[in-house]
Amino acid sequence: MIDFSQNYFALFGLAPRYRVSEHELDAAFRELQSSVHPDRYVNADESARRESMQSSAQVNEAYRSLRDPVGRAEYLLRLHGVDTMIETDNALPLDFLEEQMERRESVDDARRAGAVETLDRLAHEIRRDIASREAALATTLDERQAWDAARPMVRELRFLQKLATDIDASIAEIEG
Repeated sequence: MIDFSQNYFALFGLAPRYRVSEHELDAAFRELQSSVHPDRYVNADESARRESMQSSAQVNEAYRSLRDPVGRAEYLLRLHGVDTMIETDNALPLDFLEEQMERRESVDDARRAGAVETLDRLAHEIRRDIASREAALATTLDERQAWDAARPMVRELRFLQKLATDIDASIAEIEG
């Protein structure tokens, strides 16, 4: 089965970096999952079936973490001893929060008005902001290896992803 002591990057044969090849990650996931999937062990003894289920769950969790840019950054930071979820250190810059409050108000207004075009525009703007922040985070993590400096960047990125998800849900609600 798999070595549970490996970090997620090693599990998939990837360098522990923020920038990962989605193609390589996807291919490694499919290969690894096919070798540990419980369907391959239906006729095996109970111990092998249980280990297969545990291995499959571990592979799925590792894949979800590395596939998601925020999850990958959080995991990479954890490997370097940095916790992005410290409850006593959750402040975001005031200018960032003010901008996001304005965006939230615009989203709420557009949702109430059923203005899908406005929501689409806002979603595009936020996704552009997310891409820019992901690029900056990649530089901070992969090139500068500034682990502590990346922590607030990850929190901002998580906030923006949540906003983008909320906009998508609003659009689906209006169109649905």
